[in-house]
Amino acid sequence: MAARHELGEPVVVVEGVEKAFGAFMVLKDVSLTIRRGETVCIIGPSGSGKSTLLRCINALVPISKGSITVAGRQVNDPALDKLALRRDVGIVFQQYNLFPHKTALQNVMMAPIHVLKQDPAEVGERARRLLAKVGLSHKHDAYPGELSGGQQQRVAIARSLAMNPKVMLFDEVTAALDPETKKEVLVTIRDLAAEGMTCILVTHEMGFAREVADHVYFTDGGVIVEHAAPAEFFGAPRETRTRAFLEQVL
Repeated sequence: MAARHELGEPVVVVEGVEKAFGAFMVLKDVSLTIRRGETVCIIGPSGSGKSTLLRCINALVPISKGSITVAGRQVNDPALDKLALRRDVGIVFQQYNLFPHKTALQNVMMAPIHVLKQDPAEVGERARRLLAKVGLSHKHDAYPGELSGGQQQRVAIARSLAMNPKVMLFDEVTAALDPETKKEVLVTIRDLAAEGMTCILVTHEMGFAREVADHVYFTDGGVIVEHAAPAEFFGAPRETRTRAFLEQVL
């Protein structure tokens, strides 16, 4: 698929990254470069290291070897300002992790007010715009327990966007959703990508990856087996392991 807009300079650079949990190697010599405005989908079987890679990019998991640079910051630098990194890199998980005693609007407003110390009135206006952006302008005052799974996930996306990130990470965000609410979330992510947000998605949604990605990476056993533009990746995969995986999931 051709890029929807012109891509910019490299914003995420992963070089020779390895990650071990004890004796178990989860990531083995992983390298990739993602440019500003690019949408990358990472696919592969469970346990192939996809989610760990996202967590390493956001410094939620320390790497064992190699380097990761995000927006000019060395993520593996012991002196890294993790708060500054996480302002630049939003992450949305499969679990919504909303505060159940806070409304949708309050959930979106909390981090800019309490972490960034921004003006509550300005944050409130921005939070309302973000909820409208994800199709929830009518749910400002609803509590998480009053929202569907898809609506909660869209609040979680708005909450991440409230920090004005340069990169958004999505970790299997539709895995727990039914088909109808799943589509609502995918449309939201597709719109973000089309607007030029740099997006990295771990996903099992092959049709979505084919539609929105500028580049697709296939991981297995902690290594990148193959990567290509979607038309080539899905239409003419080179590696036997890639072909076997796609035959199972398409």
